[in-house]
Parts: sequence; structure tokens; C-alpha cells
Amino acid sequence: MQNFSYFNPVRIEFGRGTIAKLTDLISEDERVLLVYGGGSILANGVYDQVMAALKGRTVETFGGVEANPQYETLMRAVEIVRAKEITFILAVGGGSVLDGVKFIAAATRFEGDPWDILEKQAPVVSAVPLGSVLTLPATGSEMNSGAVISRKETRQKLPFFTDPCYPRFSILDPETTFSLPDRQVANGIVDAFIHVLEQYLTFRQDAPLQDRQAEGILLTLIDQADRVLKDPKDYDTRANIMWAACQALNGLISVGVAQDWASHMIGHELTAFFGIDHARTLAVVLPSLLRHQKEQKKTKLLQYAQRVWGISGPNDAEIIELGIQKTEALFHRLGVPTRLIDHQVDLAQTEPIVARFAEQKTSLGERQDIDAAAIEAIFRMSA
Repeated sequence: MQNFSYFNPVRIEFGRGTIAKLTDLISEDERVLLVYGGGSILANGVYDQVMAALKGRTVETFGGVEANPQYETLMRAVEIVRAKEITFILAVGGGSVLDGVKFIAAATRFEGDPWDILEKQAPVVSAVPLGSVLTLPATGSEMNSGAVISRKETRQKLPFFTDPCYPRFSILDPETTFSLPDRQVANGIVDAFIHVLEQYLTFRQDAPLQDRQAEGILLTLIDQADRVLKDPKDYDTRANIMWAACQALNGLISVGVAQDWASHMIGHELTAFFGIDHARTLAVVLPSLLRHQKEQKKTKLLQYAQRVWGISGPNDAEIIELGIQKTEALFHRLGVPTRLIDHQVDLAQTEPIVARFAEQKTSLGERQDIDAAAIEAIFRMSA
């Protein structure tokens, strides 16, 4: 196991009725900006619960943060934070809203062009304090310091990570997820599942605890995926999915081990160019990437197939392929397609993405061996 430093200051308030705890979590003298997405919180009662808990405080609102939060939108919120002298930002929504709030918090106090936080990985020294009320489990953003932001004019989707953007707290009430559309539920499960695989499917590193933790999250998500579509209002199912998605990317399973993240970096480009849902880009890229990398990842792919999917047999190649097929089948059961053509994207349309990776001389993966030629091959296999 490699050396590591682990830090996570996020307070989690989990369970029914926990939105009311905002009263104690945000002091009465704070000037709050409440940030949300498309407006579902206005219809499902979450907004009313939040405002009741914040009674007596100065609260401004900012809605319209996109599913892939756009730089241009977020910069309008930055102007509000500065003009209204906001002292605390509250994200109410899914991971995209929380990602957007992290950028708003960082950009407000950043000296220089805020895009440099993303494009140049400029250090963030300070950020406006922030918290979250999570309504869509998927990204794990509620318990980490990372965010991914898009910019329409340049067709870029870039991440940043910085300690000042850890939420002070995150409220996770599974009942807020009851009204989610099936598509968002499915996307959330796929996103969380692949978050785990990015940290797990690399090479053997003598880190048995991290392996077993990762496998536990994967097995939980598989089991709950089949339950949630049958009974969307089952509290325990929703609770298990919400906590598993949080555990998938709060940093615990990645300590001391190498990580991949190639599927994410390639998937980000598919979103930036074609507007495909983030989780659905991952479902397209991952199976082909695993097939392309099956020799490099052989030991862990065998372990994954055997421990997670219960596959056995004398032929390693068959075990690995069946494990990948089982993964695809899970996505299909959730209604998530796994081919480019399912999103009306043909192979020729991916050429600018390959060219961008080639121009940047990018090397992805835990071994840094996935170059532009490999990405082109992965797209070919995904067509």
C-alpha cells in the first residue's frame, strides 16, 4: 500500500427530517445564497422545508444550475454573492448543483480569471463557506472537495479539487429522492458504480481492506438497483443507495492505491461535445475500455468477476468477458444504453475528441498508457 494523507471535515446529517437541522447548522447572522437546479425542489416540498429551517435569516435564491453546471451560469451567481455580500452558500439539489456551488464559492474569492481554477488548476486559497441538502445520490460531491464544470463556448468539461471547497455539512434525507424520475435514479446508480470501479479496477496493490470496501459498495448498488425500480418509495432502498453513492467517492476506498479515471476523462468529452448525460457517457466508455485494457487489468478483472458477480470457470478470458457482460447487463436493466449509436453519435463524430487528446499529448489510466490511439480504439469498440 502506498503512503497517503486522508482528510475529510464534512459533517453528515442522515435520515428522515434532517433538513430541519439547518436551523442549527447555519447561524442566524449568515447571509445565505440558496442555489438549486431545474426547480424540482419547488414542487416536491424540499424548498419549503429548507426555507422553514432558515426562517429569520437573510436568504437570496439562485436557480437554473444545469445538469452539467455551466461556467457562464455560475459566474452570474458569483456576481450575486459579491453584490449581496453573501457569507454562506447552500446547495439544494444533486451533485451538479453542489459542484456548481463549490465553483461559485471558490470563484468569488479568487484573484484573477476564475476559469484558471479549472484550465490551469490555479490554487484556491479561500472559498465562501458552503453546505448542501442532497436530493439526488450519484456523484459523492456531498462529502468530497471536487467539482466538474463545463464551458459551452469552448466545449470543455474540467475538474478541480481543493480543500477550501469541502462542504461544512451535508444533509442526506432519503425521502427527498422519492420523486426522482427513473432516468435520474438510474444515472445516479451507474455514476456511483463506475466511481467505485475507477478506484478498484486497476492492478493488485495488497490493499485488501480497500478492495473489500469497494466490493461491498458494488454489491450494495447491484442489490438496491433491482429493488428501487420495483418499489421507488421504499425508504430503506433509497437510504442504502444514498449512503453507498456517498461512500463511493468520499476518498476512503482510494487511499493508498492507484486509480484509473480514464472512463471519466473520456466521458467528459462526450458530454462537452454532445450533451450526453454524464453517467450515460461512462456506461458507453467503460465496457470498451475494460476490454481494451483486459491484459493490463487482468488480475483485478478476474477478482471483480469472481467476488462481485460470482463467476467461476477454468478460462480466465471467459471469466473476464462475463464480468464485463454482467456489468453491461446491470446498466441495461436500469435502462442505460452502452453504445455511441444509442446517443445518435457515430464514430466520425468522435474524431475531434481524439484530436484534442492527441494535441494535448494526454496519457490516461492508472499506468498512464491510454493515449489518443487507445482512445480512438475504445471509441471504435463502443460504436
